[in-house]
Amino acid sequence: MGYPTRTPQLIRGGIVLADPGSGQVLRVIALQYNPDTLTRSFQIRGVGGDSAEFTEAMRLRGPPIESIKLEAELDATDRMEAGDGSSLHARLAQIEALVYPATGSLRANAAEAAAGSIEIVAMQAPLTLFVWSKSRVLPVRITELSVTEESFDAALNPIRAKIGLGLRVLTIDDAGIQSQAGSLFMAYLEQKEQLAGRAANAALATLGISGI
Repeated sequence: MGYPTRTPQLIRGGIVLADPGSGQVLRVIALQYNPDTLTRSFQIRGVGGDSAEFTEAMRLRGPPIESIKLEAELDATDRMEAGDGSSLHARLAQIEALVYPATGSLRANAAEAAAGSIEIVAMQAPLTLFVWSKSRVLPVRITELSVTEESFDAALNPIRAKIGLGLRVLTIDDAGIQSQAGSLFMAYLEQKEQLAGRAANAALATLGISGI
């Protein structure tokens, strides 16, 4: 008697939109295919410049500015076979809407401006989280978005597309330590410290020296 083969569940990366106050999940956007490459860069925030004293040069003003870049692919071939030629339009619109303010907010601000309001309050966007496994749930701001559409059907619906995303991780310096974003960043940082503590320490002899 044979046993059913268990296929491991594929975990996808994606973006979660949450209420910045309560943390309630508003929308979940999963990437259709996980990108092969994810690039992270860190801008270190030190104290002083080249002329700083040694004691100042060794200090940090806060967490580094961490930036993330990735490229994800979308493919509507399967949905087109089912007769849904506009499916990729919907997926693209879902991602592109992340960088647009809501139309209701735009109309409300336009109405206030027309009524002679001196100060127009900047529009509040949902808290954006980049999720890359349970080990990385990061509050981010989208800094760059590019869309490359490839191949089209007879009605000019795109069949394939590539999404380029640039993200900046929000730290406690951006959002405050008591906020939802700040709490998520601190949890991310604490997990990073725990992982670093598990890494084995190399001996000085590995570096070809016996002491400092």
